[in-house]
Amino acid sequence: MKVVLFCGGYGMRMRDGVSDLPKPMHRVGPRPLIWHVMRYYAHFGHTEFVLCMGYGAEHIKDYFLHYSETASNDFVLHGGQVELLGSDIQDWTITFAHTGLDSPIGERLRRVREHVEGEEMFLANYADVLTDLDLDAMVDDFAASDAVGRLLAVPPQPAFHCVGIGEDDRITAISPLQEMPLWENGGYFVLRPEIFDYLPEGGDLIADACTPLAREGRMTAHRHRGFWQSADTAKERSMLEAAYQAGRRPWMLWENPRIPVPVQS
Repeated sequence: MKVVLFCGGYGMRMRDGVSDLPKPMHRVGPRPLIWHVMRYYAHFGHTEFVLCMGYGAEHIKDYFLHYSETASNDFVLHGGQVELLGSDIQDWTITFAHTGLDSPIGERLRRVREHVEGEEMFLANYADVLTDLDLDAMVDDFAASDAVGRLLAVPPQPAFHCVGIGEDDRITAISPLQEMPLWENGGYFVLRPEIFDYLPEGGDLIADACTPLAREGRMTAHRHRGFWQSADTAKERSMLEAAYQAGRRPWMLWENPRIPVPVQS
């Protein structure tokens, strides 16, 4: 399936006042966030990407046009020639599409319609969220339904506590927010081309498409309580970087190939 990545926003909460990099190009380890997301999809066999670019498009183009496979793959240098012992992106197909500087997510998707409309289903992602989600399970569940869209639902992430208060102002309960029966949009989508019927010009993916589909009962959720971490702020990216350097990389499923489950007779 094709994978649409929304990577054209300004990413103001990530900006440090020094770098003009778009958010997906900030690094975790030797590679940018967008590479980690793409490598995750490639692990599940999805290697056709459509990049919805806007702000900072030149950084994204330049990175892939001058991509160095030696940064994260073993190689042999002999006689001045490089022999790769592994590869990341040689089998990837990447479409670079400029979708406007100020376009909302829905409009960015609408502008790449021609690249995915012939697909039975396609994947979409905010390009700044990492997870250990079993993507195959999410896709299979969606394929077996009549829904137009399915999104990853994860527990609220902030480490706040919810406080239950009685009529006399006495606290009746204190519970971590993550233990509440609440879910938030995790930024991973499986969609059918019918989604475009719900997207007006200049529209938003969630407000203008997913919300009315939910009212019609044609939007589903895939609940996941495993690893999930956004990189929406400099602090969150620093947390991912610290985890990477410490060797805690649950989102890098390609480092631990899946072991086939024996078929029961």
